[in-house]
Amino acid sequence: MEAMNSLQKHQIQSDPISYSELIKCCIARGTIEEGKLVHRHIWSNVDGPKLFLNNVLLSMYVKFNLLDEARNLFDKMVERNVVSWTTMIAAYSNNKINHDALNFLILMCREGVRPNMFTFSSVLRACDGLSTLWQLHCCIIKVGLDSDVFVRSALIDIYSKCGELHSGLCVFEEMITGDLVVWNSIIGAFAQNGNGDEALNLFKSMKRAGFPANQATLTSVLSACTGLALVELGRQVHAHIVKFKRDLILNNALLDMYCKCGSLEDANSTFNRMPERDVISWSTMISGLAQNGRSGEALDLFELMKVSGPKPNYITMVGVLFACSHAGLEEDGWHYFRSMNITFGINPGREHYGCMVDLLGRVGKLDEAIKFIHEMGCGADAVTWKSLLGACRIHRNTSLAIYVAKKILELEPHDGGPYILLSNIYANSQMWEDAAKVRRIMRDKGVQKEPGCSWIEVGKQVHAFVYGDKSHPLMDKVILELKQLIPKIMEVGYFPDTNFVMHDLEVEQQEDSLRFHSEKLAIAFGLRSLPKEKSLRIMKNLRICGDCHAFAKLVSMIENRRIVIRDPKTKYDIQTHWFHPQLLNLVILPSYAALYCSFGHCLEHTNAQPVLKNRTVESVVGY
Repeated sequence: MEAMNSLQKHQIQSDPISYSELIKCCIARGTIEEGKLVHRHIWSNVDGPKLFLNNVLLSMYVKFNLLDEARNLFDKMVERNVVSWTTMIAAYSNNKINHDALNFLILMCREGVRPNMFTFSSVLRACDGLSTLWQLHCCIIKVGLDSDVFVRSALIDIYSKCGELHSGLCVFEEMITGDLVVWNSIIGAFAQNGNGDEALNLFKSMKRAGFPANQATLTSVLSACTGLALVELGRQVHAHIVKFKRDLILNNALLDMYCKCGSLEDANSTFNRMPERDVISWSTMISGLAQNGRSGEALDLFELMKVSGPKPNYITMVGVLFACSHAGLEEDGWHYFRSMNITFGINPGREHYGCMVDLLGRVGKLDEAIKFIHEMGCGADAVTWKSLLGACRIHRNTSLAIYVAKKILELEPHDGGPYILLSNIYANSQMWEDAAKVRRIMRDKGVQKEPGCSWIEVGKQVHAFVYGDKSHPLMDKVILELKQLIPKIMEVGYFPDTNFVMHDLEVEQQEDSLRFHSEKLAIAFGLRSLPKEKSLRIMKNLRICGDCHAFAKLVSMIENRRIVIRDPKTKYDIQTHWFHPQLLNLVILPSYAALYCSFGHCLEHTNAQPVLKNRTVESVVGY
């Protein structure tokens, strides 16, 4: 700032380009006070600065996130152009001050300044509902910017965030000439909204249209592979990634894919080779180890992170507490929970409380768990209550289970699972009138249990199994495999747990119903289709039931096969209690989608029937 001091000392005015470079220097170095000094010097001129310099100053305050200073400068500017207005709109949008961003667009138009593609790209991020979005979309069409690449990409993004994937796809399909930015937007929209199957189909269409993938494309494709637990397809993408300069975001997506698909060897290799690791990298690896039954290694890695890694954040502590919960480490769990605010300045949130409830339920301290829930400042969500409900069932606490099930129904009145479980709890306690009342409520509200669907990747084909659907061409052989498996595992302690089916069925019907759960069909198919050295990796659209969990553990043990099952419905592992999954070669992988990016359901349903079909997985990256 020697040049600035010299100008100030001698009261000399320089040219706009020199001032612009001084301001850019202040921005680069993060020197706010020096930037304000330049501002005062420029405005000391009687004539005041030119519009160009005012816009540069405006940009400086916005980049320093000094919105009040930016607004004060903006209000003093006489001739404001599209750059001035767009800078302010973008500032408000980025800071989630949506009302001001939208209001500025109105004022801009009233002042006769025509918005450009950057204005609309910025203000679209301020949409907080479909009504506003539709109005902006109409305005965009009116001014003739609907074919602009940036505007179209922003429209696709915001429609997907509003859950309107079909509308986003319509915007995409109106494209006359393709552009990689727009392709990336639509692929990312489907990947991030839990429709990985369609995201992969779009990616293949993009390749056929002659567009080369870039880092952003591959990050979305990896997200799609993660959501569908397609590790072999993910490895194809990994092979393609080596052609690119590996950026941190892409590396983190790759790491997340391997962790969530249960391939810890690949995840460890990816993590160790990363030239740069941020808090997301460490948190992903810690959570991945915990999800795969390696709680001790997860906690060891956390201790290493405290010494040589970045400062842990909110997500890191969820992974740490999940590791404690998964292994039943009550003392460690309390230590980390109580110290996270003191040590790292992290206030416990709903996910942290949920892990502690799961931990207390896992070790059988149900009274402490319910007391802990009532003391939560943020209120328990349905996932937390479901975790406690599972513990009530395991520890046979009927009265508390009834209370918890009713809490779940208050939060999710259209979820059929809790109704069935509550009805069965009543039936097990011979409370027949209460059980019948629950069934009547289900019928009156039209509540139905979503059909379970599980799928497994074998070679280059994905095979889907739906409960009650026998259309798979090899179903006869799959059923034969199941009939051979069940007597074997009954010899080592398996007994069908009919608590997970309708109690108004006969006993034999209940056992048959359990036998044909979709994950059992997928396991049986995988055993007969994959070589011994290959892990069975299964994805399910619903939470895995306790009977299927027990079935999978024992099959894994007697067949000496590693079975990985991902359950995208919940954020927490289902109860494993006295079994250690790693010892039995079984890993139950719950989805941690809510922690990084929301995948939601991995399948869309039409008339309660899954859309996913058995289909061949093409080599999506051209190998």
